[in-house]
Amino acid sequence: MENEITVVDAKERSRYEAHDADGTLMGFVDYRLHPGVISFLHAETLPDFRGRGVAGTIATKSLDDARALGLRVKPACPFYQGFLEEHTEYADLVGQPK
Repeated sequence: MENEITVVDAKERSRYEAHDADGTLMGFVDYRLHPGVISFLHAETLPDFRGRGVAGTIATKSLDDARALGLRVKPACPFYQGFLEEHTEYADLVGQPK
């Protein structure tokens, strides 16, 4: 399937990675874990895969995982800052806990 994107947490590299159906790396986001917080540092989509929704797919998976793990999110990366502004369904993950 041409548009298949699989996102995995490559914990050994502290990053989420997106791969196509052939296992080719499409993009990634580097992160750093702190007690109770995940900081997203740098998101990148490889040039051949830009414009296919790779970064958004990575962001959705990583933010869903953060929510499932009860982590607060620190969006240090400009892409994540913009994504979180646009996708208010994740607003509860940012800022001070209630």
